[in-house]
Amino acid sequence: MTRRYTPKVVTANRLLAGDAVWLTEDDTWSTDMAEAELIEDEAHAQMRLLHAQSRPHEVVGAYLTDAAPGHDGPRPVHFREEFRTRGPSNRFHGKQAEG
Repeated sequence: MTRRYTPKVVTANRLLAGDAVWLTEDDTWSTDMAEAELIEDEAHAQMRLLHAQSRPHEVVGAYLTDAAPGHDGPRPVHFREEFRTRGPSNRFHGKQAEG
């Protein structure tokens, strides 16, 4: 029996600022996970990951993570990714101060 594929998004950290970012369909990096490309095909996900990893001048630590479709775009499935959507936790600034 084959396992059903769980949708994914490509995420990384911006090289200079360190922000968590997600790869969009138009090959830009967004700090908003809801703008990420939700990938529902395993082969396509691997290709997008390789593409992200080939951009070391922009991001570091690119990887695939599970995501679920939401009414505003992809949303995190795991606590770690939920935590990363809120920005740095060492000081009250950035995304934390905005929302």
